[in-house]
Amino acid sequence: MTEIGSKEITAAAVKMAVTADRTEEQHMKGLLNDKGIRSVAIDYGGDFMTAIPKILERAVVAAKREGVIGSTHAEEGAVAGAAHEAINQIASKALGLNLGGKIAIARYGTHIAVCVFFAVGLLNLNDVAMGVAHRAV
Repeated sequence: MTEIGSKEITAAAVKMAVTADRTEEQHMKGLLNDKGIRSVAIDYGGDFMTAIPKILERAVVAAKREGVIGSTHAEEGAVAGAAHEAINQIASKALGLNLGGKIAIARYGTHIAVCVFFAVGLLNLNDVAMGVAHRAV
């Protein structure tokens, strides 16, 4: 088995974020869990300007609920910080527009990664944006 580090955990978060539906998401979660990688994905949609605090909160709450992180300040901060960095990576595309997609978190040992994968735009005139970030706890 290959060593699991920041690259592999970030790839796991990306794989979770790009799943098409709940069935595929649960299948991917099972595959990752078999490797010892804990993961969770959350759907999100809404206006970008109001999205940032909601995305950060949902990421931390979901990660705690699914056992990806514990309740320590360091773990919660790592998820919130990585989520904020991932959102910042798509901000120039999303400013003033609507988002629809997923936020995914993956963890193995001290490595935590967050991926945000969204359609960004108005009506059916969407672009696609992805941001990823990693933290160590």
